[in-house]
Amino acid sequence: MTPSLNDLGTDLLVTNRRRRVLALARPPIGVAVFALTAWWADSTPWVWLLTPVVVFGVFVAVVTVTHDVVHRSIGLGPKATEWALFLCGLVLLESGHAYRATHVQHHRLFPHDDDPEGYPAHLSFVGAVLYGPVFLVGLWRWAYRRGAQRGWLVVEACAPVLALAGGVALWSTTPALLVYAVMAVVGSWVYPLLTVYLPHHDFGDTPLTQTRTLRGRIVPAVFLELTYHLEHHLYPAVPSHHLAELGRRLDPFLASQGVRPRKVP
Repeated sequence: MTPSLNDLGTDLLVTNRRRRVLALARPPIGVAVFALTAWWADSTPWVWLLTPVVVFGVFVAVVTVTHDVVHRSIGLGPKATEWALFLCGLVLLESGHAYRATHVQHHRLFPHDDDPEGYPAHLSFVGAVLYGPVFLVGLWRWAYRRGAQRGWLVVEACAPVLALAGGVALWSTTPALLVYAVMAVVGSWVYPLLTVYLPHHDFGDTPLTQTRTLRGRIVPAVFLELTYHLEHHLYPAVPSHHLAELGRRLDPFLASQGVRPRKVP
């Protein structure tokens, strides 16, 4: 039997104010860094080469904090949760409310057919790559058909359209908006591969074999501990900043069950 959180330590559920502020501040800070980089690139063109790195950091920051907001693990109230979903999604021109609807379903039902987020796990590597451009559209459509807060969904669906149109209109003044919008949209195409296929493919029949965990120093830190995917599925209420500690406390149990974390740098 999987250890309870009472056995592992309920301190793993605690998010203090400093952690909460840091998690919520990372996405707007990332956007500000992108804006400064684009401003610098106006006079030093090679600096544009740095912008994909900045946008990658924005993706990691947004995915991490949105994950925690969806699972109500960083201490936000009901109203703040709704606005956090909207604003964090807006940073990457995505629908935070569609993500919440489908991600909760993913935790409930994976690998069931009615799990739109988990669908890429059933595909091949190439299939997961090719599925990228329609992945978020499919999540949004699933959430809308289920009647999940359609007002938020409609507003959030306008974000990428307005950003791309605004970027085209302002291109002669500054290319930064269009560059950012294109990177945000195209960057989301890796979600099926990175966040679903790689953690879940060749899944087994039990919770311990339906996903994986990656352990190391550099890669988990770069991804803000999102590589602890097995730990997250077993204990979704634990916030991302405690997943490494959760993994350490789970090690004896995982070893007893023959689960071997994959080592990365």
